[in-house]
Amino acid sequence: MNMQEVVVTLSQSNIQQSILASGSEREQKGKKASKLERFKVVFAREKYLYLLALPGLLFFLIFKYFPIWGLALAFQNYSPYLGFWDSEWVGFKHFIDFFTNPDFLLLFRNTMAISLMNIFFFFPIPIVLSLLINEVRSMKFKKTVQTIIYLPHFLSWVIIAGICFIILGHDGIINEIIVAFGGQPIGILTEPNYFWGLLTGQSIWKEAGWGTIIFLAALAGINQDLYEAAQIDGANRWKQMINVTLPGIKSTIIVLLILRLGQVMEVGFEQVYLMMSSPVSHVADVFDTYVYRTGIQNGRFSYATVVGIFKSIVGLLLVVMANRLAKKFGEEGLY
Repeated sequence: MNMQEVVVTLSQSNIQQSILASGSEREQKGKKASKLERFKVVFAREKYLYLLALPGLLFFLIFKYFPIWGLALAFQNYSPYLGFWDSEWVGFKHFIDFFTNPDFLLLFRNTMAISLMNIFFFFPIPIVLSLLINEVRSMKFKKTVQTIIYLPHFLSWVIIAGICFIILGHDGIINEIIVAFGGQPIGILTEPNYFWGLLTGQSIWKEAGWGTIIFLAALAGINQDLYEAAQIDGANRWKQMINVTLPGIKSTIIVLLILRLGQVMEVGFEQVYLMMSSPVSHVADVFDTYVYRTGIQNGRFSYATVVGIFKSIVGLLLVVMANRLAKKFGEEGLY
């Protein structure tokens, strides 16, 4: 093959490649155009649903996504007087200070202990309440019970803390009864051994009723034909609950549990801060109160940002691992 034939062959090859490339480009443009057209059709058909979702989208954009740029404070020695752009960049200095801080293990222990107690003791209560309410046949009684157990949710933690001090304080109702029977007052609010259980009990009383809303909605979606088939097979109410009701809400329970694991580092600043006192400070100090004390009161904004990043990373890892575990056992998971 002479040089002229080689040039002709290469030219033909380049032309073929150009044709194929242009064809693929046209195909990609066609796909993009078809996707855009489909989106326009869907948007035109569901525009009111998109409009309904707009406030929620704006909330997440403004309060969740836009503040992400503030995470850069963790790598600065931020000063409000110098501003974001003129503050000194210090790299991972604050991360090292945080993880080598003697209080880190104490904060981690307290936060995890309170969160795990909420998961093991508080999380199942709304499920049990929902199952019990679902078995009630009198609609009037059912609505009355639901209204009563919903009410504590609308009380602020300040009011609940005040109620606890009135009932459980040193001069509270419980101690007055104990003294009236000849006993000695019990320092329920100042005893470290009671503190974690006290917080868990408060959360159950305040939020358990409100948590039944999702589970009751899931129970309402169970096919009633399954109950009729179970009755024909001779299943009593207990067996129907075990074999029909619980499997029917299992996916909802798993999704909510995964979401709860994502908040394992969030134990509620307001509740802990209001109930915390000097005698129980070593079991009450958690990451949320630590951030308030160091970041707000002491003005260490960069250091407090590091704590927030650590909490977010732990929550993200737990969600990912729990979701993979759910998928491994054949459940739908969160995503």
